[in-house]
Amino acid sequence: MSEKSPADTHLYFMGICGTAMGSVAAAFRDAGYRVSGSDSHVYDPMKSFLEDSGIEILDGYKAENLPDDVDFFVIGNAQSRGNPEVEAVLNQKLPYISLPQLLREKVLRGKSNYVVSGTHGKTTTSSMLAWIFESAGRNPGFIIGGLPGNLEQGARFTDSGINVLEGDEYDSAFFDKRSKFIHYLPEVAIVNNIEFDHADIFDDLDAIKKTFGHMIRLVPGNGLVILNGDDENCLAVFEKEGHSPVKRVGFSDLCEARIEDVDYCADETSFTLEGERYQLPMNGEFNVRNASMAITAARFGGLSPDEIREALSSFRGIKRRQEVRGVTDRGITVIDDFGHHPTAIKQAIRALRPKYEGARMWALFEPRSNTTRRNVFQEALPDALGEADAVCIAAVARANLLGEEERLDTDLLMETLRAGGKPAYYEPDVDAIVARLEAEANDGDVVVVFSNGGFGGIHDLLLSRL
Repeated sequence: MSEKSPADTHLYFMGICGTAMGSVAAAFRDAGYRVSGSDSHVYDPMKSFLEDSGIEILDGYKAENLPDDVDFFVIGNAQSRGNPEVEAVLNQKLPYISLPQLLREKVLRGKSNYVVSGTHGKTTTSSMLAWIFESAGRNPGFIIGGLPGNLEQGARFTDSGINVLEGDEYDSAFFDKRSKFIHYLPEVAIVNNIEFDHADIFDDLDAIKKTFGHMIRLVPGNGLVILNGDDENCLAVFEKEGHSPVKRVGFSDLCEARIEDVDYCADETSFTLEGERYQLPMNGEFNVRNASMAITAARFGGLSPDEIREALSSFRGIKRRQEVRGVTDRGITVIDDFGHHPTAIKQAIRALRPKYEGARMWALFEPRSNTTRRNVFQEALPDALGEADAVCIAAVARANLLGEEERLDTDLLMETLRAGGKPAYYEPDVDAIVARLEAEANDGDVVVVFSNGGFGGIHDLLLSRL
């Protein structure tokens, strides 16, 4: 890596408007680096966020975009061969690097890195942990794939010696198919849970377990692996690959950090962990688990229970995680949730029930992720969506790119839900979904929108038309 000063180092981010890429690019800009980049279909809010950070964004990928004075071209994992800028970098033998590699060399080396991984709960747990350290005055660096309410940005670099990272198991770049978290030099590795996901790059659950095992293998002897002690896949991976101290967290008698005496209320949850009582302004068992993982990591980092309690009491959550977008004049509540895996969908609906007890709950689901577009979860999705009282399904995103034999069968999904006694509707586009809700929703209903994308601006349409 270049040994130039930040002010003399120019980083060009290819795919700069991605959530992680944009947040990290802005953090490098704040740290004094020269930053520019490109993306296709540049739009808000990331466009305005980056421009307000003083970053030049080029719209579209063109070979002529590439500046002459770039020290490293940071190539996002959404870029592939055939991209004109990728081809120009390769043809001209220009220096390029993946985002995880850049972070390892410029931000993480020599630091205490807390890497939060798992199929679910990464964003919430890493946001909680970063806020706990921040609230206690430890000034952590962090890189989070969302927007934490307390921290108001997704990435920040500091000189504190502590970094909190959301550790994604997705691949690093077209030229590096290792999981991102392999690069993050974990001193503490949190493994929330392990399930099958990312069917576009992993063949099966064993492949996912293998990459988590590679990360666990990197934790040093003076570090700590924090496992979900109730998850058989987590336990099996550590048994095979673990070489470091471990602490199991969960409800099981086998857990060293055992969760006990949970009291679920409408707007908060109280629980005991290792003899200490904590209160969380969030609902649901999975948020208790997330908080317990963050607490265990913070205790390893030297924080006291009182410091942790104070931080949790003021935790404001994350955008797009059970986020109330508004309430209509008819008392219909519209909630946005990033959930797209069946387990996450089921847990989110269950967590919302105490707050909206007695209300009819709709689940609006967009099959958009690379896994839910496929029939991998054909059997699991009805069980998850069936936690709601009524369901509406959108068309499979980019369905033309999948063969019929591998695509999610929305007709079968509807049939399965209806056979289970649930009102279920398939609608081909956002306008049709909103029209269906106009006709079917009752005053006081709760509408939960599940998508890992923008879903065509459906939230604002629902609020304006219901």
